[in-house]
Amino acid sequence: MKPPPFSYAAPATLDEAIGLLTEHAEAEPRVLAGGQSLIPLMNFRLAKPGYLIDLRNVARLSGIRQEGDVLVVGAMTRMAELERSPEVAVAAPLMAEAVSLVAHSPVRNRGTIGGSLAHADPAAELPAVALALGAELVAAGPGGTRRIPAAEFLQGPFSTALAPDEILTEIRLPVWAGGHAFVEFSRIHANFAVVSVAALVELDGDQIRRAALALAGIAPTAIRATAAEQALAGAPGDDAAIARPPRPPSAACPPPATCTRARRPGSTWRVPMSGAG
Repeated sequence: MKPPPFSYAAPATLDEAIGLLTEHAEAEPRVLAGGQSLIPLMNFRLAKPGYLIDLRNVARLSGIRQEGDVLVVGAMTRMAELERSPEVAVAAPLMAEAVSLVAHSPVRNRGTIGGSLAHADPAAELPAVALALGAELVAAGPGGTRRIPAAEFLQGPFSTALAPDEILTEIRLPVWAGGHAFVEFSRIHANFAVVSVAALVELDGDQIRRAALALAGIAPTAIRATAAEQALAGAPGDDAAIARPPRPPSAACPPPATCTRARRPGSTWRVPMSGAG
């Protein structure tokens, strides 16, 4: 299938890109940040933007740097860069582990961290990582920039706190000291997981000082398992303690039937996205 007709621009600066979003608001413009989600949706005519704004030439939106105890990642940084980055491996190893499970190498070579987060698929890996780490997402628009906590940024299936004239510019990841793991179950290798868990644990001697657990694939957005986090805090750092935390209450995990997820390119897309991809 082919997408409906649309206009296209590849601005060189962030200000120009924001200006195009405002100028062509009546055309329901979309930001192209890798295209691994948006282009299949357009091909299936589930997304019909009249104007496409490609961010690939906006150099300031890419890159990885550390500011004190925060790892700052530009929104247009490719997933493959995150997977290979020495800085990410040291400061945010949970991110590196999760990215390695995203689809296949060609997708990671084109897909971006900002595109994945703005797409906000409830089964995707990176929203769960951002939530577990307590990330802040920086958005820029005509009125300036603002920082949005990951818990507020993810609002529903394929829905975020980004305004129509805003662009995600960077992701700020607090550095965690301690252990990490990202585990997911999927029926087919490289497909979206049925369920996935992002886990962080920081020890104080032989006790768990704090823990962060985020789940994806079981609710309209990635969610924090706060009851399990509270149960782990102060517990001995052994297998028995880890086996004891309560499961998230069912009220926090409604059946995902009402938020049928989009699938990898090549299968059926059933939910329009509201964000970049």
